[in-house]
Formats: sequence, C-alpha cells, structure tokens
Amino acid sequence: MKEAVVLYPSPAIGHLISMVELGKLLLTHRPSLTVHILLINQAYDAGDTVPYVSSVSATNPSISFHHLSAVSLPHDFKTTSPHHETLAFELIRLNNPNILHSLLTISEEYSVKAFIMDLFCSAALPVARDLGIPCYFFFASGVGMLCFFFYLPCLHRTLTGSFKDMKSLLHVPGSPPIPTRDVPKPLQDRDDPAYVEFLDSSEKMQVADGVIVNSFEELEPRAFQAIVAGECVPGKPTPPVYCIGPLISSKARKEKDEQEWSTWLDAQPGGSVVFLCFGSLGVFSEEQLKEIANGLERSGQRFLWVVKNPAATLKADFDLRPLLPEGFLERTEQRGMVLKSWAPQVEVLRHPSVGGFMTHCGWNSVLEAVCAGVPMAAWPLYAEQRQNRVLMVEEIGIAVPVEESESGFVTGDEVEKRVNELMGSDMGKQLKEKLRWLKEEADVAMSPGGSSDVAQSKLVDSWKQ
Repeated sequence: MKEAVVLYPSPAIGHLISMVELGKLLLTHRPSLTVHILLINQAYDAGDTVPYVSSVSATNPSISFHHLSAVSLPHDFKTTSPHHETLAFELIRLNNPNILHSLLTISEEYSVKAFIMDLFCSAALPVARDLGIPCYFFFASGVGMLCFFFYLPCLHRTLTGSFKDMKSLLHVPGSPPIPTRDVPKPLQDRDDPAYVEFLDSSEKMQVADGVIVNSFEELEPRAFQAIVAGECVPGKPTPPVYCIGPLISSKARKEKDEQEWSTWLDAQPGGSVVFLCFGSLGVFSEEQLKEIANGLERSGQRFLWVVKNPAATLKADFDLRPLLPEGFLERTEQRGMVLKSWAPQVEVLRHPSVGGFMTHCGWNSVLEAVCAGVPMAAWPLYAEQRQNRVLMVEEIGIAVPVEESESGFVTGDEVEKRVNELMGSDMGKQLKEKLRWLKEEADVAMSPGGSSDVAQSKLVDSWKQ
C-alpha cells in the first residue's frame, strides 16, 4: 500500500504556505510519499488562499488538497472573547467529523504514516489517535515561542492572575525575560475562551509524537537546548522536537508589477534601500500611513514601501495620493518607490540593493530576511509578533525595535529614528554582520549533513518504525 502523510493547517495564508513547504520538504526525503492537505472553509478573512492552492496543485502532483465540507457556527454560539482565534478554534472543532471522514477515506488507499496539525487544530488530535495514526504538531513560529507554549501550563499553575493585570517580566526557560504586555492578546486574560483554547492546545502538544518547527538550531540555540533538556515541560517527558527550517516560499509573481520594482532596485546602490512590508493582513489607517511617509521623507534614506488599501473594500488597485502627505510622491521620487498591495517579498529581500527591512515580525518574514542576510526594524501588529520582537531584538540580535504607543500608533519620528538606526548606525552595521553569519548558517543547516537536514531525516525515518 502506498504511503501518505496528512497535513492539517489553520486557515491563515501564512500557516498554509508553511505547511505546503513542509509537504514539499518531506517529498524530497521520501519521494514515494503522497501529501494530503486538508482545507477547512474560511468563515473570516484569513487571506485569499485560492490562487496559491491552484498554483501548488498545478506544479506539485504529489500534493493534493481536500476541501472539507462547509461548516458554520450554530446560531446559539456565544463567546465573550473579542478574538477571532476563538472562532477559529470552534470552527476547527466542528470540523472533526470531516477530519474523521477524510482520514478514513485516505486510509482506504494509503498507509497514513503521520497526521501533522497546526497549533490551532489540536481538537483533531483525538480523532487521529483513535485511528492509530501518529500525531505531530507543526509549529509555524520559532523555537523561542515554542518554549513559551510548552511552558504555558506551568505558568498557568504557578500564576494566579491574568497577564493583562501584571506589570512584570515572565521568566521562561530558553527565552529572555518577556514583558507581560508582549504576550499575545488572546492569552492576556486567563478567563477568556481564547486563553482556555491555547492552554488546551499546549497540553495536547506535550503528548504529541513530535513537534516540527520552522527554524534551525543555530538561529535559536539556547531555546532549542532548553527544550531538549526538558526545562519547558517540567516533570513530564518532552516530545521530540524537529527543527527542519528555514522553509522559505516565493509566492507567484505578479508579472505586470515585476519590471517596475526590479528595474528601480537595479538602479540603486548596493545595500542602500530599506524595504517596508507588513504581511498579508498588515493594513494601516490613513493617519498611520501619513506618519510612516513623514518619517521616511525626513530620514533621507532610499525606500521601497508596500502600501495596502485601508478602505473596507481592500481593492488592490486604488489611488495612493489621498492616503499620503500632499506632494510626498513627487518629493521622494528620486529615492523612493511605493507599491500598491503586494510585492514578491523573497525576491525583493534578496536583491543586492536592499539593506534593511521594516517588518511586522511574522515568523515567515523573519526567516525570509535571515535567509537574505537583511537586518530588520521590528514593528509587530498582531498574533505572537510582539513576543517575536523580544526574541529578535534581545535574544537573536537581528533587529532594532519599533516602539509604539499604548494604542499601537507609531509616530513619524520613531519611523525616522529606526530607519536611520537600521541603515546608517554602528548598531545597523553590527546587525548586518550578524545576519551575514546567520545567512551562511541557514544555508549550512539545510545542506546535506546540516542540522535541519539531519532533523528532517530523523523525522521521516521515525515513520518506518
């Protein structure tokens, strides 16, 4: 019987991309496998996945997508949580009958060697376990964040209050001290349903057959050693952790835009351009866009800036001029370029003219910058990104922090300060040296015999048992 692995990502496009790249990676180690990816219907805006899924299907015959039957929340479903993660957890739980049906159907034709689920999809673990299928988590953030999630039940037992009510530092093995304000918002209130769901996911992760992480040991050595030493799951066995990254994906190009940005970058001096891009869901208000523009103009630095439409329609084609200070585009046309909605981030970061990256601190973006050797200005927006900033700045040493107000607003003065710090200071030079070294280490990790290559082999070999 042919062998298969089943992957179960959460709906967000960033999580799906990482999971697809994992599937591709597994196929390089065992080409005889088939990879089945289960897709639940989106009941909220998690980024458009249709073009990406179509592209992958057309170019990877060993990867197949299964669109699960639509489910919706019951009319009487109530939640006191303001976080969409609560809805995601509930929708994923409601999909358990679909997961059972899919696993049974796939098992009729294939020997399913592993069921690999996203952190959000932990409700499906008992379904696969009851079928005797080994269960793994794929953790789309870094090892430092994995330390925190492994350790969350311990924090829950030892602390009596909610993080939102504390003005202190959390001490987590393998991690620098974490300000409680930087813990992800869904975890701030221990009485919030979202907190309860994440705590449950953490406890399920501790009993999985293994945890796969999109990182590499050389990027986060202290965090990895803390997990291996059992410090993050005190008093219990820690499941095997496989650092198999960095997994990097280049989304399909938009050919009509490519010539413009690439021609412009080709004309800039090496390492002179700061690239500003804030992820698929990084949308700013008009007021914030004007502040960014003012900061960029005053900095005097060359820049390539991706601006998304702040209007509710979120149309890709829109008029930039009303969103930016009057005359900004004309005054900066000799040293700056603004793109609407999208840019091929991996390709831009790898261009020789790009020397800095202002980012929302999504883990995929962090890894893309590391693999390109580009230092960062860390401006977190949502999810675990504030905690990623702590790790990027204080632990790994690959970024300068962008400081925001209590409401999350960043002034033009702060943008100017951090752009200049990144592109023209001694600190910026130190970051560039660190990134140059980490870029080489990332290449080595993924090469034959490297740490990630060895971890990949161990993972696949474990399925032969």
